Amino acid sequence: MGNIIREKRELAYEGAIVKVYKDHMLIDGRKAVWDYIQHNGAAAVVPVLENGKILLVRQYRNALNRYTLELPAGKVDSKDEPRRICAFRELEEETGYKVASPDELEFLIRIDTMVAFGDEEIDIFVARNLIKSEQHLDEDESIDVEEWALEDLVNLIYKGELKDSKTVAAIIAYKSKYNL
Repeated sequence: MGNIIREKRELAYEGAIVKVYKDHMLIDGRKAVWDYIQHNGAAAVVPVLENGKILLVRQYRNALNRYTLELPAGKVDSKDEPRRICAFRELEEETGYKVASPDELEFLIRIDTMVAFGDEEIDIFVARNLIKSEQHLDEDESIDVEEWALEDLVNLIYKGELKDSKTVAAIIAYKSKYNL
């Protein structure tokens, strides 16, 4: 392992969701500048209906300039907000379904989504015993909710058509954990 030292971190940009920094590094005596994106964290949910189908959301993603199929998810409101609370909120906001309490969410996995240049970490939960409610979308959201069979989602993953990393990881982990 090499000798790596961060000499200085400077804020280059602060947005609504992330802060972008320039990290001035010393790597085995050589100077380098690395980008670092700071994110407070997020949560996502695998919402499972009584019939076994999974609810996913289809929404436009500006960075990709296309619609994506994903788990309902969102960023924490503050670095101190428990991700279980975030997942509880985002489930209802995005899908119009909820569970009776945050304690009903079962922890599935935790993932790091962009290890080469950022620290976003997402906790993913499973929600069962869903209660029909109403969507409460943010002003900048337009989301369609879709029901999918697990095997159809797995097929989309292996065909390269479902590529959202949190969704791929969660669907495969869910299938594996419950031997489905």
